[in-house]
Amino acid sequence: MIEGVQITDLKVIGTDKGDIKHALKSSEFSFEKFGEAYFSEVHQNVIKGWKLHKEMILNLIVPCGLIKFVIFEEKTGQFMEIEIGEQNYKRLTIPSDLWVAFQGKSSTQNVLLNIGSIEHDPNESISKNLDEIEYCW
Repeated sequence: MIEGVQITDLKVIGTDKGDIKHALKSSEFSFEKFGEAYFSEVHQNVIKGWKLHKEMILNLIVPCGLIKFVIFEEKTGQFMEIEIGEQNYKRLTIPSDLWVAFQGKSSTQNVLLNIGSIEHDPNESISKNLDEIEYCW
């Protein structure tokens, strides 16, 4: 584990009319503050990243499909990877100052929800090409 990264089991409540999937409560330990929420889709085998947020705390949930996340801590050279999705329903909380990239794994729709601690600001993050951080996908 990389210091500050949290993995939280999330509750799925099955009903006859469709499941209810928990995301985040303001009373939870990993909740810092709310800035914005957005969905991102990633096609099977497509990789998005690398991105480092200087301020934003990410709360990542995958309600549809399966996505592999890779987190990189530049100071230690340490990598962490986790796959979350419908069959492994969890919230991945990533503090600022860590690199993250992710890959769609399911042949169906892969949907990511980020509940960010601040609103999007293009000057708040840094991006790198995939080949700038050496990782074997």
